[in-house]
Amino acid sequence: MFTGIVEETGELVAFAPGDGAWKLEIGANVAAGDAAVGDSIAVNGCCLTVTGAGPGRLRFDLLEETRRLTGFSALRPGSRVNLERSLKFDGKIGGHFVSGHIDAAGAIDVLEPRGADHYLRVRVPAPCARYVVPKGSIAIDGVSLTVAEADAGSVAVWLIPHTLAATAFRDKRAGDLVNLEFDLLAKYVEGLLPRRSG
Repeated sequence: MFTGIVEETGELVAFAPGDGAWKLEIGANVAAGDAAVGDSIAVNGCCLTVTGAGPGRLRFDLLEETRRLTGFSALRPGSRVNLERSLKFDGKIGGHFVSGHIDAAGAIDVLEPRGADHYLRVRVPAPCARYVVPKGSIAIDGVSLTVAEADAGSVAVWLIPHTLAATAFRDKRAGDLVNLEFDLLAKYVEGLLPRRSG
């Protein structure tokens, strides 16, 4: 479980097919500092299990399904990624509850400055649009954000200067893929209603 508050941006070192899984290696400082094999770390919002860790390095194994459902296939060596270690229940909880289970990848339509802030609009796959409501929560590349606008095909949010500076959004452009995780409550309610009516 995560909060969508990014701790640092890491740098993709390598991402290639290996024996039985895709091998992902990321350069990181904070997240790698106390990482152990078996820990969960959100990489661009996707919950991954650490399979190897050393000074300044994290390694993960990814299933083909994970690669297919996320924007990882578009990453290249040097790409910045958002990193967050799993939630500890001994401190402040900001953002919103984020599971790290990506629902879909979406393409950026607009990312531009408007005044002191930046406006970000992302295309949402049609079957997922029902989970997005204005003033609701969404995680985009693992960043907890408040929905400003929503329609059948897209979601828009505002990025304050701090969010832009502290995340990999500063490298993104129109057309880039981002990982989307919709609010847990909406998905649970949807799942419970048919059972209750049945």
